[in-house]
Amino acid sequence: MILSRRQRDRLTERPDHALVGVVRMPESRVGPAQAIVRRVIGALIALTAAAFIVYLDRDGYVDSGPGNLTLLDCFYYAGVSLSTTGYGDILPVSESARLVNVLIFTPLRVLFLIVLVGTTLEVLTERSRQALKIQRWRHKVREHVVVIGYGTKGRSAVNSLLGDGAEPGSIVVVDTDPAALEAASSLGLVTVNGNATRSDVLRLAGVSRARSVVIGANRDDAAVLITLTARELAPRAHIIAAVREAENVHLLRQSGADSVVVSSETAGRLLGMATRTPSVVELVEDLLTPDTGLAIAERPVEPTEVGGSPRHLPDIVLGVVRGGILFRVDSPEVDAVETGDTLLYVRKVTPAQSDEQRARSG
Repeated sequence: MILSRRQRDRLTERPDHALVGVVRMPESRVGPAQAIVRRVIGALIALTAAAFIVYLDRDGYVDSGPGNLTLLDCFYYAGVSLSTTGYGDILPVSESARLVNVLIFTPLRVLFLIVLVGTTLEVLTERSRQALKIQRWRHKVREHVVVIGYGTKGRSAVNSLLGDGAEPGSIVVVDTDPAALEAASSLGLVTVNGNATRSDVLRLAGVSRARSVVIGANRDDAAVLITLTARELAPRAHIIAAVREAENVHLLRQSGADSVVVSSETAGRLLGMATRTPSVVELVEDLLTPDTGLAIAERPVEPTEVGGSPRHLPDIVLGVVRGGILFRVDSPEVDAVETGDTLLYVRKVTPAQSDEQRARSG
């Protein structure tokens, strides 16, 4: 969808039905056979309801055949009426002829109507459902995660979130690549088609009410501009940005990023370590992959642990977060844990947890 500058500036002012195609809500996948079966069942329900309505008021109908209307007559009348066939010049009189009409001709007419207008109705219904979902989502979305850029970094961030137990519907992906948005939507994520350097696109993604914003732009200058815009819209959100060059880290922090990851230097360090200590790199990869082996996790301090040393706890503690500041486990400031502290520890992922996380993410 190509939008003019003026249209893009007013995205957040557009009605919900006009955002279909820009915002895409997750939807369940239904196969063609299942969709046709549902349509046939719906048609049969409508036919049955119409027949019983006619039967309840059968004294108000006149039949060219002998006797009063039977239930079969009512089904026949409902069938020819719903299928727009009409009645008059040729009228089946015998019970067998009408039975054939109800059991054979009416389903054929229904199937014809399904083939003829089914696709159009499905598209119109889907647009209505999407508009309703967008309306509900825009009013209720809170404490979600916005992932800007669904390239290699954005996909890895989403996989990590899903592996840690995040619900797909609580993640919003912003990108301009239709293929990337389609891939994100297939995982059940909410997607927004637009340039994240524009404030109206970020507003549409609900950045102002987001818990976290993950910026995985391909260029450092774009990451700086997106960070500035996101921080202006969301003063309290936790913003994490990826940058290619270490010399741009201070720009991201000055722009409002809480955490900055240097992708090129981190990859380079791992490559260098792999030449000397490949097993260390293996362990680091294991810790960074939440759905297999070991994983780094966090949890609040339990009341029974208050006052004790983090180095003597059953879990392998790597650090302590106190007052929003991270201390290494050997720092004297956290020689004893306090109420309200958060522990960063090494968690063992069981096979059952791994299977559950894989099922949730795909």
